[in-house]
Amino acid sequence: MTLNSIKVEDSSCNATETEAVTSSSMQSSGVHKVCLPPYRTTFQKLRQRLSEIFFPDDPLHKFKNQTGLRKFVLGLQFFFPVFEWGPLYSFKLVRSDIISGLTIASLAIPQGISYAKLANLPPIIGLYSSFVPPLIYSILGSSRHLAVGPVSIASLVMGTMLSQAVSYSQEPILYLQLAFTATLFAGLLQASLGFFRLGFIIDFLSKATLLGFMAGAAVIVSLQQLKGLLGISHFTNQMQIVPVLSSVFTHKDEWSWQTIVMGVSFLIFLLATRQISTRKPKLFWISAAAPLVSVILSTIIVFLLKSKTIQTIGHLPKGINPPSLNMLHFSGPHLALAIKTGIVTGVLSLTEGIAVGRTFAAMQNYQVDGNKEMIAIGLMNMAGSCASCFVTTGSFSRSAVNYNAGAKTVVSNIIMAATVLITLLFLMPLFHYTPNLILAAIIITAVIGLIDYQAAFRLWKVDKLDFVACLSSFFGVLFISVPLGLAIAVGVSVFKILLHVTRPNTNVLGYIPGTQSFQSLSRYSAAVRIPSFLIIAVEAPFYFANSTYLQERTLRWIREEEERIEVKKETAIKCVILDMTAVTAIDTSGIDTICELRRILEKRSLKLVLANPVGNVMEKLHNSHALEAFGLDGLYLTVSEAVADISSSWKTEP
Repeated sequence: MTLNSIKVEDSSCNATETEAVTSSSMQSSGVHKVCLPPYRTTFQKLRQRLSEIFFPDDPLHKFKNQTGLRKFVLGLQFFFPVFEWGPLYSFKLVRSDIISGLTIASLAIPQGISYAKLANLPPIIGLYSSFVPPLIYSILGSSRHLAVGPVSIASLVMGTMLSQAVSYSQEPILYLQLAFTATLFAGLLQASLGFFRLGFIIDFLSKATLLGFMAGAAVIVSLQQLKGLLGISHFTNQMQIVPVLSSVFTHKDEWSWQTIVMGVSFLIFLLATRQISTRKPKLFWISAAAPLVSVILSTIIVFLLKSKTIQTIGHLPKGINPPSLNMLHFSGPHLALAIKTGIVTGVLSLTEGIAVGRTFAAMQNYQVDGNKEMIAIGLMNMAGSCASCFVTTGSFSRSAVNYNAGAKTVVSNIIMAATVLITLLFLMPLFHYTPNLILAAIIITAVIGLIDYQAAFRLWKVDKLDFVACLSSFFGVLFISVPLGLAIAVGVSVFKILLHVTRPNTNVLGYIPGTQSFQSLSRYSAAVRIPSFLIIAVEAPFYFANSTYLQERTLRWIREEEERIEVKKETAIKCVILDMTAVTAIDTSGIDTICELRRILEKRSLKLVLANPVGNVMEKLHNSHALEAFGLDGLYLTVSEAVADISSSWKTEP
């Protein structure tokens, strides 16, 4: 069988490189030369590598070839996006931003109160957190549609982690101190990740992990709200499914039928409006307005009934955010808890905010700088911790409402904050008779959408390890704890990464007739073996962690091929070709393994050939002098050229 190699002139190699990596036989037969990459110093290599790691988007490309004044203006726009969109803002956009701002405010007010309760904080803290953070984000943020405020997941995690050590009912001041301190550390972490461009760290929270985590958290949160829906006064502070259900049925004597009837009725109403808006997106305003309508109606009903069995929010103080800088807690036995809570809530809220911002940016075909968003969200939380706010980020539900309402810029966040300000200054007494049951119904409606069983089913069909990570997160949250459940899922995800690194895929390749393509024999039925050749593709970097495995797996491929040949009485193997197209990197252990493999095969009268090593792999092989042992015909640009050239050399042998 003869394969025609492509005969084109190649002048990219200089004379020295040619002598190092090619032979005169290659030049005469038209086989391409395998060239070394251009020479670079160690500093140049390090600089390029760090640039690829931390600056893949080249954020400073706009500053090139600009005047000093222009660079100053671009710098302001870079750090404060308001200077970029502000001068271009026109009154044509005001109407859309006002409508969307008022719409998300109608959702943010009841959700803010509800999520504060979810974090075991006073309800007023939720409104404070819906006022200051959106204003800061409107100056620093780059997303046009991100609606900022408290979110269910971060609120749940903060409430769970802090309540395990401190009870708000027993030590309210200490609890508030820890909440504000945790918010500060969350902001410091988020801003640091953005400033040092370390956002890739949050990628360890895979979608599968978050899917299971959010579903488990949604179940726990929903069960916790049975306290409000049933009218129970005494309830467990634990967040595992067993003690929560046990507490529900242990306190059956506290159940209130008036609370149950009203709570279930409003829950059905909220779920129905959510379903309507889901099926008909143009009616998004129905589900957006439903929480505020429910709060108003339930408050009026309780005020008219004057029922003492229905628990209400009670007094909420009027006025804007009081300063809380003096409440930050930097000493004592609970500092470690505040830091740990800040890290966990910071990572989770940052993940949600970045994901939501990028989602709506993609829908409107504009870019969101992830690192700038991290800095904006981080500074927002740092400032919020000094203004009586707890952890906030971009909310998916409010952002979706903001987008559907026609928001054009972040001015919608300013309108929302102004609406919350009016509420704080003048409307607080109206919430005195707002029942806790409506807050429970709002929370259940919000978190129930986090249970995506269809996505879990897709994980099962596509990737079983992802499904295991999802289940680990889900059951860990349900039966152990929220932070440990998340840690278990992250551990499973890291194990998956290590498994792929230490046990990479290898395949035996065959030739597809009529082409110069070599593909997996197990994947393509049309692929055929080439007599006397065994072609093995390695689909991973050659590292110390997998070098021994790759050597053993290669020898096993050879043994299995020899056994097959013996059974079928075919031509014996003479040459083993390693297709290194997918070997993106190699270290000294990998180089030693290749050299050792060559020696083993040489003793068995088998030739080892390398095909298509990438630039940095080629450079390391050359610098280590490993190529000298392979000889002049041990390295080829493609598998097809290796087969053609080696086959022709065998024909010329006497």
